[in-house]
Amino acid sequence: MSSTKLYTPIIPPIPPTDETRPKPLEGVHEEKRLQVLAHFTAEDYKLPNVEKDPKLMEMEKFWLTNDCMLRYLRATKWDVPAAIKRLESTLAWRRSFGFYDSLTPEHVEIEGQTGKEVIFGYDQGNRPGLYMFPSRQNTEESERQIQYATFMIERTIDLAPPGIENIALFVNYGDKSPKSPSLSTSRNFLSILQNHYPERLGRAYIINIPFLLNAFFKVIMPLVDPVTRDKVRFNPKVIDEGLIDKEILLNAQGWGGNADFEYEHDKYWPALIEICKKRREEQMARWHELGGKIGADEWILKGGPIVVAHPQTGDASNEAVTKDETHQTGSIAA
Repeated sequence: MSSTKLYTPIIPPIPPTDETRPKPLEGVHEEKRLQVLAHFTAEDYKLPNVEKDPKLMEMEKFWLTNDCMLRYLRATKWDVPAAIKRLESTLAWRRSFGFYDSLTPEHVEIEGQTGKEVIFGYDQGNRPGLYMFPSRQNTEESERQIQYATFMIERTIDLAPPGIENIALFVNYGDKSPKSPSLSTSRNFLSILQNHYPERLGRAYIINIPFLLNAFFKVIMPLVDPVTRDKVRFNPKVIDEGLIDKEILLNAQGWGGNADFEYEHDKYWPALIEICKKRREEQMARWHELGGKIGADEWILKGGPIVVAHPQTGDASNEAVTKDETHQTGSIAA
């Protein structure tokens, strides 16, 4: 166990090279990507079935990265109309869910007072870890609980390093509580994760599942997309199976790690919000520098290094990204 008490997040390290940078598409997949891109960058594009401000807002253009469109294409097995429909469904949902006005740290903070969700460390895939402790539930069931869970998913994504699109969920149902989330709330959250965060779940490690919830999972899991279903591990031995380094696994509620983490809201919450705020600001600044267009490359937005060959020697070296370099490497698609 760590000899130092920890109170703030440990975030994944940023890869030192571009080895994890996604490779350019070729052939029919590239054609499909361009079709989706052309749809959303059309000069007269308006979000369908939206009467108020149907034009895309700046934050929506920022969200519509090249990688985002590819996630939806992969999730729909490269069906262009289906990917577009799902993207537009998520865009409309994000508006109605309050992403651009009411979904703020101040609004959801009360839900985090007991540390029922903690972003800490990462698994062997370098995916940032989001721990969920349902027994620490501190509020009555409401939409704000779902908003908080979604808010924490977003913050976990903020902390993913360049080249890592997925997150890891660590869910521990140990230590029963009368305020544990209902099956309805669990089903609602699962629906949001599946419909509006395709290709975002890397792994879900779930332990100490109570009888009723176990029955629920047995009913619901066959209905879940097979790709998503394969990412869920029930009662795994995460250390023995080499799924996560013991030194960055929490020692809380039976996980058995060495990280001596203690949740103190006044220390953890401000640190988390500040780290994520800074990362978002840095990404937005890069996005504006590169033209502020739909189809940006998340690798560059997240600060991933670019290997540029020296024009005379041909030797590769990491250099700061400029607008011209980005255009030459195809990082901005339109």
